[in-house]
Amino acid sequence: MAGNWKMYKTPSETRAFFEQFAPAVKGVTDRDIVICPPFVDITTAVEAATSTRIEIGGQNLYWETKDGAYTGEINGRMLRECGARWVIIGHSERRQYFHERDETVYKRTVAALESGLMPIVCVGEVLGDREGGRTEAVLGEQFANGIARLSLDQFRRIVIAYEPVWAIGTGRTATPEIAAEAHRFIRHQAREKFQNEQVRILYGGSVKPDNIQGLMAQQEIDGVLVGGASLDPASFASIVNF
Repeated sequence: MAGNWKMYKTPSETRAFFEQFAPAVKGVTDRDIVICPPFVDITTAVEAATSTRIEIGGQNLYWETKDGAYTGEINGRMLRECGARWVIIGHSERRQYFHERDETVYKRTVAALESGLMPIVCVGEVLGDREGGRTEAVLGEQFANGIARLSLDQFRRIVIAYEPVWAIGTGRTATPEIAAEAHRFIRHQAREKFQNEQVRILYGGSVKPDNIQGLMAQQEIDGVLVGGASLDPASFASIVNF
């Protein structure tokens, strides 16, 4: 159950969030709880999550694993030393606004694994692809170019997130059946490529407390990557405790 805060919250707001959120999920022991705040909040979030089962992640990282003259970037070693254990790779907003490509998704994924981070690798189609019947073609291409190039050992250490771009921040949510169909296709691709290896696949796209039950009732959906609803401690706690 992962929360992506995107470009929201200052360190002081992060502390206030955890004061309410941590007690509300204290009894949850059967699922991973991950929050990915902005880079400037990671250290605060790690401190606030001490003695809880909540883990912290980054929202991106650069593919160079060594320090260097890359103004504005951070690498996996930096995230690890700050206390992060996870990182989101290839989010649709990174693809849409910052020209992320399947090739750079692959490079970032490898860099994350080399740094000891657990990548949440995102795939998903835009509205035009969905309406044009190209969902599986797009997902297959993203999988082939950004995930299938991993070794079996690398693949065992990632999580995949299916996030239909048309359902992110729009209030439009894929029905549980539509989401499950896409998950089923991705899982088939993974099993074909990686010898029936199991993988966790999260759904992301306008996940809210009032639709979490229906989504998680689908056998193919293993968890969620939550955007806006993860910013409110009561809302995200309700999702985690579905």
